[in-house]
Amino acid sequence: MNTSVNAATQLAISTLTERAPESTKLANAFKAAGFKLALVGGPVRDAILGRLGNDLDFTTDAKPAQTKKILDSWADSVWEIGAEFGTIAARKGDIEVEVTTYRSETYDSDSRKPDVQFGESIEGDLKRRDFTINAMALELTTDTPTFIDLFGGIIDLESKLIKTPGKPEDSFSDDPLRMMRAARFMSQLNFAVDPSVVTAITKMADRLQIISAERIRDEFTKTLMSANPRVGITLLVETGLADKFLPEIPKLKLEIDEHHHHKDVYEHTLTVLEQAIALEERLGGPNLTLRLAALLHDIGKPKTKELIAGGGVSFHHHEVVGSRMTKERLRNLRFDNHLIKDVAKLVFLHLRFHGYGGGEWTDSAVRRYVRDAQELLTHLHLLTRADCTTRNKKKAELLARTYDHLEERIVQLMAEEELNKIRPDLDGVEIMRILDLKPSPVVGEAYNYLLELRMEQGPLGVEKATQELLNWWRAKK
Repeated sequence: MNTSVNAATQLAISTLTERAPESTKLANAFKAAGFKLALVGGPVRDAILGRLGNDLDFTTDAKPAQTKKILDSWADSVWEIGAEFGTIAARKGDIEVEVTTYRSETYDSDSRKPDVQFGESIEGDLKRRDFTINAMALELTTDTPTFIDLFGGIIDLESKLIKTPGKPEDSFSDDPLRMMRAARFMSQLNFAVDPSVVTAITKMADRLQIISAERIRDEFTKTLMSANPRVGITLLVETGLADKFLPEIPKLKLEIDEHHHHKDVYEHTLTVLEQAIALEERLGGPNLTLRLAALLHDIGKPKTKELIAGGGVSFHHHEVVGSRMTKERLRNLRFDNHLIKDVAKLVFLHLRFHGYGGGEWTDSAVRRYVRDAQELLTHLHLLTRADCTTRNKKKAELLARTYDHLEERIVQLMAEEELNKIRPDLDGVEIMRILDLKPSPVVGEAYNYLLELRMEQGPLGVEKATQELLNWWRAKK
């Protein structure tokens, strides 16, 4: 786009007025109290791009206590969770705002925690921001809204380029997480990164070690959940940043020699991720569990790689190894336990379909497939389909038809037997009554025995299940 500063100003104002009309009243409240207020950072960028959301960031010369007083009279609710850093947050209708006093901060080289000092001007505030496209402001308390762009952000926005306001080394030294943020903006906006930024990230990747696992996790999640995660992940891998928090992904670039050929696992993984994203509407939209499983499904391959005599490579049980590795890595990144369990299960199950062959699975095998996947069955369907990256069109079509057949069989059996609710024909209370037992481990053994029969044979009915239980009990005794 060929957007002049004036055009950018008008576009930002019209977008803000249309989508957040209450912001005008907020600006008037600050002006009436004798203070300045400017929309700043990402919301300015997004207003120009026509993609403004409901979270707005403002900066002001008012101190936090003064800001709170103004917000108390404007907002539905106000909270001071960031007050020590100069930020007061509030909600008005559907709009959530953060208003931060101009800041001028310095950093200890071994810590991400800044020594926060309030600044005297918006110019100093903008200089400390991460990228030029986030260092623009729209001053709202002047007679006419004023667009402030000291570092060429509008030019970089037009050029779809990610640059830092000053030297990238200085910016990344202050806050190393900004290196990961560059990858995130690549993926979210489909922008390129300035070569000077790439060089600085490559040189300074080790600085990421002072950032907490939680902040790294959150930033990486934003990249993974973006519209085009491939480009951001590629930057993380090529600069060495991924080695610092997700080394399993760079390690997928397995060495290939002229005698032992195998698929490029790294490239395959990125393609599986893209194909999973293309299918995830079946899950209602972007799905973190599916995307993590797609990204991590083959991370067990480097540890299980074996060369085959005569050529070729095998990766026996890489799904088992990969599932364990997935749990460890996601725990280190402080993901929640439920997500870890689900992603690890999908990694463990991702090869199960390939035993289906030409569709010769028995009904009991189909039941086990559903039982093992449980509430992740649709996730497993999508991951398995995405895992087909062959360029052989006939082979790809055959795999798709075979999986269609499996899904059809599952639907049919579900209608007949409610597969996702499979239980033995006798519950624990009935088992104890029939065998005259008290609660004990042997009741669990009996339950599991009946569950196996149910999986193998389908519904037995109470009478037959009772007879099978008694036969098992006599043999056990």
